[in-house]
Amino acid sequence: MQKTSLPALARHELGQAVRAPSGRSSRTVFGGHEHQLRQTLIALRAGESLSEHENPGEATLHVLEGRVLLRSGDASWNGSPGDLITIPDALHSLEAIEDSVVLLTVVKRR
Repeated sequence: MQKTSLPALARHELGQAVRAPSGRSSRTVFGGHEHQLRQTLIALRAGESLSEHENPGEATLHVLEGRVLLRSGDASWNGSPGDLITIPDALHSLEAIEDSVVLLTVVKRR
C-alpha cells in the first residue's frame, strides 16, 4: 500500500511549473507502463496549455487547484477546484486559466 498527499504534491508540482520554461510539470502518482490504470498530477502555469491530443482510454480530470478549460471540437468545459470532468473520447486540449493542478486518471485501452 502507498499513501500520497495530493495537496503537498500539488504545491510542489505547481512550484516546479511556475519556474519551468515550459510552464508545466507532471508526476505519475499511480500506474505506469505495467498498469492499465494511470494517475498523473499535472501542474500548469496560468496561460499555458496542453495542445490538442487524443484520449488514450477512459479518462477523467479532477481539478485540485486553479481554473482550467477543456476543449474538444466545438464543446468546452470550465473546471474549478473539486470539479471532476469526464474527458471525451476525441481530440481535446487543456488550458490553464489560472495557475492550476489537475489529477488525470486514465484506464488505457488494450
